[in-house]
Amino acid sequence: MAKQKSAQAFRTISEVADLLDVPAHVLRFWETRFSQIQPVKRGGGRRYYRPEDISLLRGIQDLLHVQGMTIKGVQKVLKDRGLKHVMGIGQEVQLTVVSSKPNLKEIVKGLENLRSSIASSV
Repeated sequence: MAKQKSAQAFRTISEVADLLDVPAHVLRFWETRFSQIQPVKRGGGRRYYRPEDISLLRGIQDLLHVQGMTIKGVQKVLKDRGLKHVMGIGQEVQLTVVSSKPNLKEIVKGLENLRSSIASSV
């Protein structure tokens, strides 16, 4: 089992893509449309995203995919309301995801119990 990274650790583009459930090319595309996304680039152009970059990306993802805004709409929100507003949206999304994890564990346990009872009755 892989050791989980600290919340403050930098993440690679593939780790962030997995975290947000979007392909890596989408993250690279968003970088071309939102100048506020500025991951640290190291040798060979490899991207490393800081926690604040991930909050911003979560906020952009929420505005685009959940709230149904266009790229121009999100750019306007960033211009009018600011970077911190969109990062705040991303942090709220993260809190929602984290708080739902125990519920998912309970659901899995319930399903496993149900499967066991069905298997024993067959």
